[in-house]
Amino acid sequence: MMNTPKQEEVINEYTHFVGVKFLNTPRAYFFGVKDLELKLDDKVIVETIRGIELGVIAIEPMSIERYSNGLLLKPVIRKATDTDIKLSEINAKDAQFALEICESEVKKLGLDMNLISCEYTLDKSKVLFSYLADDRVDFRELLKVLASKLHTRIELRQIGSRDKAKMIGGLGSCGLPLCCSTFLNEFDGISINRAKNQMLAINIPKLSGQCGKLICCLKYEDDAYTEERKKYPELGSRFFIDKVEYTVTNINILSSVVKIENEDDIKFLPLEDFIKQTHFKKNKENKNGQK
Repeated sequence: MMNTPKQEEVINEYTHFVGVKFLNTPRAYFFGVKDLELKLDDKVIVETIRGIELGVIAIEPMSIERYSNGLLLKPVIRKATDTDIKLSEINAKDAQFALEICESEVKKLGLDMNLISCEYTLDKSKVLFSYLADDRVDFRELLKVLASKLHTRIELRQIGSRDKAKMIGGLGSCGLPLCCSTFLNEFDGISINRAKNQMLAINIPKLSGQCGKLICCLKYEDDAYTEERKKYPELGSRFFIDKVEYTVTNINILSSVVKIENEDDIKFLPLEDFIKQTHFKKNKENKNGQK
């Protein structure tokens, strides 16, 4: 397989890549390394889009040739020193204090925002506040107050309910850690049509995740259901069996069963038997399924 220009640039710059986890983030992010021996649980200093941060090696170094993401990698700068680790611990305590200050000022200004977290970059050049809000928030006055109290660059980032679930983590209804906090990089639009396509009962509470939105896993098997449904008749289509008319009222893709009925009878037929008895063939000309 040929490499894209971005991948070529990555390969030329680094010899290996590693997975790094950060405080309160259950998923690992990839960073490039060159001529640096690293192993699991090593603490490292990395460059992120937010600045310089301390993380922990969660995925051992792998050859850059195996990197297929296509995104340019940020570098692992070096292994963390005792000073870096101490500074990170101090920053975590200061971040908690900064969060309390921000919460107090938000309350004083009457802003409709729910603060979720606060983090300093390792060099304390920036402090990042994440918050939830239903609408846009005018926090210009808040920024002025925080700047005078914290004396560093301040970033206020509005996140959605899915982002909150991703940050906090937890277990899904399947018993496994949430997909958003382990491997999902972005959230595709999940509509109720996916549930209908998979013949699921439209029970919104049961189809919703911890974020309150429709569960992301609705998309995992959706394409497979779409393909399988091509083998089945449309709901509401009519067929004759032994000169008796029936209407298709349900299908079960998992058990390969077609439910047909009329005023006097109900039948549950395996798909193969249904095809034999009705001579059903899915095509445009026979869309209504009548024989």
